[in-house]
Amino acid sequence: MNWRHFIPFFDTTAMDWALTPRLLRWLTFVWLFVGLAVMFSASYPVGDAIGDGLYYFKRQLIAVAIGMILFNLLVHAPLRYIQGISSFGFISLLGGILLTTVIGREVNGGQRWFEAGPFLIQPSELIKPFLVLQSARIFGQWERLAWRVRLTWIGLFGLMLIGILLQPNLSTTALCGMTLWLVALAAGLPYLYLSGTAVAGLFLAGLSISLRQYQRRRIMSFLNPWSDPLQDGYQLIQSLLAIGSGGFTGVGFGLSQQKLFYLPIQYTDFIFAVFAEEFGLIGCFVFLLMLVAYSTLALMVARQAKSAIHRLVAIGVMVIMVGQSLLNIGVATGALPTTGLPLPLFSYGGSSMLSSLVCAGLLIRVARESSEASVSSIAEGTKVISFAEARTRRMKPRPSR
Repeated sequence: MNWRHFIPFFDTTAMDWALTPRLLRWLTFVWLFVGLAVMFSASYPVGDAIGDGLYYFKRQLIAVAIGMILFNLLVHAPLRYIQGISSFGFISLLGGILLTTVIGREVNGGQRWFEAGPFLIQPSELIKPFLVLQSARIFGQWERLAWRVRLTWIGLFGLMLIGILLQPNLSTTALCGMTLWLVALAAGLPYLYLSGTAVAGLFLAGLSISLRQYQRRRIMSFLNPWSDPLQDGYQLIQSLLAIGSGGFTGVGFGLSQQKLFYLPIQYTDFIFAVFAEEFGLIGCFVFLLMLVAYSTLALMVARQAKSAIHRLVAIGVMVIMVGQSLLNIGVATGALPTTGLPLPLFSYGGSSMLSSLVCAGLLIRVARESSEASVSSIAEGTKVISFAEARTRRMKPRPSR
């Protein structure tokens, strides 16, 4: 493997890729750079309060450096090799999720993390790319699998959802369940199975809300945050004030007022509110256009995929990246109940950053393999040759005269 594959942003082989993977690569980089800038702005006051305004930004850069190495390795590794380790990665992280409910560190009422020195590791975030790979692998060849294998993996997927729900983390449970359901729908599973799992998922969500008072209070505050503006409704009200203060063009980069200890956890779950305040309606509209472009390219990749599994991987990544972004924006704007779901490539958090970059790398890898599988007709006399063969011939040195 070329040593440049380990250096972020210096992979010169990308110039030879087809248009779709190149666009996805640059769109991911733009998303990442904007996210880093917003995270720097949102986290600086909190870091400055503990003596180092760059504290959270520097830690985020470490996650980005590791994530970009994984990203570059993935876009150059054949997907069949990656799928070969997906089941091992999924089961290992599933074990980590179950362990967090016993020995995990509790932060803000959730027991979702392991301590690794100065860093926190969140298995429920890291499992997302493996969930996409394994669900695509199982549902993509559903008809060829024995019922024993089907039931085993359905049980493991269900155990994962229950484990995340017990942390408790209802928002991530809902996202993972939605990903599984949409991948199964795209795979063409019978509607009887899909409707049954949808009903079971709604039952679990309702049971969790009925057993946990704070989740019920969040829903009530979402319906009318001004009924309790200093307690349950405080976070949403401050988010709405930040978004409204941005106006049409925003107050300017770094000039948000709500991030100055008015808006809680402004550099993680509610980072979009800081972005909206600083860049205004125009910035939000451009960001939404970027999400539309990303999802459009992902659907193009899924349509051009050479196998059902590749198609489902592309759809799963789109749900994780774009669907999670829309859920986060919905929470910040008051369209959805308040939940702890990060904004991909924006929110502070090493596990979320690694998961997002790995997912983006998987999508680009599928795009590369789909474009390399296409055949372009090039007339050479009466012979038709593939694009790859034609390019190889052009690169061969000509004999000297």
